Amino acid sequence: MYKIIYMKADYEPWWQFDGWEENIVEEKIFESKEEAKRFLEDTLNDFGKKYRHQGHKKERFWAFWSDDEMHFCEACDDNIQTYHGIIWEELM
Repeated sequence: MYKIIYMKADYEPWWQFDGWEENIVEEKIFESKEEAKRFLEDTLNDFGKKYRHQGHKKERFWAFWSDDEMHFCEACDDNIQTYHGIIWEELM
């Protein structure tokens, strides 16, 4: 089985800090690898059109962001970037 996760946080998805699961917006589970890959490709294409910047790591983490999507962090006393993360997982 395969899982595609969409998360929204103030850090890229590859960091997976403690409690990162609280930032999950949506999860999709697929039985077949082909179906999961099609969904992943469609999602990456959609996000690539919607957000100006993107990055990826380890062929299973993707981050998308726009310069104008920031929020104020009281603890940092500064504006911080919002990231839209996509994660590919193979379930055992």
